[in-house]
Order: sequence, then C-alpha cells, then structure tokens
Amino acid sequence: MGEAVQGAGAAAPTWSAEVEVEAQFYDIDPMNVVWHGNYARFFEHGQHGRCAVLDRIGYGYQAMQASGYAWPVIDMHIRYLDAIVLAQRVVVAATIVEWEHRLTIDYRIRDARTGKRLTKGRTQQVAVSLESKLMCLQSPPVLFEKLGVPYPW
Repeated sequence: MGEAVQGAGAAAPTWSAEVEVEAQFYDIDPMNVVWHGNYARFFEHGQHGRCAVLDRIGYGYQAMQASGYAWPVIDMHIRYLDAIVLAQRVVVAATIVEWEHRLTIDYRIRDARTGKRLTKGRTQQVAVSLESKLMCLQSPPVLFEKLGVPYPW
C-alpha cells in the first residue's frame, strides 16, 4: 500500500501529468546544452512536472498551505541519459508513486518529436506542520483524500 501499482492488467495511475516545454536560451550552459541544475526547474517550474500533477489532484502549493502543511523537497535524484539542446521540445512527465510517509514523484523527460528518453528523476517531499513546524512521520489525511485512497491509520 502507498505505492502506485503498474504492470500487466494494472490501470495507469491517475496521479500523472505531462507537459511539453521548449529549452530556452537561459537554460543553456557554455557547452550548448541545458545546464544540469536547470533540470530541477524542468521537474517543477510553472505548469511543468510536479506542479502539474499536484494541481491535477487539487493539491497545489496554495492548497497545501491552506491545509496546514508545507511539503519541502528532502531528496532529489537525476539521471542524465542524453543532453537537451537549445529550442528542443521535450515532454516532462511526472507521476506520484508513493504517498504514505512521504510524497515521491518520478519524472521522465523525452524528446517531443522522437520520444527518445533523455532524463529521469525522482523527488521526495515530506509533510511539515505549519503550526508546529515539525516534520510528520506519516502523510496527513488530506493527501490521501486528494489522491482518492483510504487513510490507513
């Protein structure tokens, strides 16, 4: 429990979002590829990745704050498979894969034209009570409600 099940006969998770973006001049480093640090922005910024999937479940950052919780990123992993270059159009896909004790989101970036995989990554966030400023050891009921799954405790 607490993880999206994918495989033969399993329905795709409803906690996914895909957004197409174009690499801009300000994303590029002196080697004429997207600077490695900008991939984190691709995972989150604006309507990309994480924000899109959280908005899809009705739990974007304003809703999180209104529910009494902040969700800071505590871990991020990125695997660079191939470079993204200036003006390249890519698809950023984000999927919630874990939610019981932390919010884990997997990311895939692929070329919009060819479908070639370019980057994969993962972020983990934990709930922090805005009132007490303490990290929660389990995700609060509001996240389960937004995901449409029963709260197990």
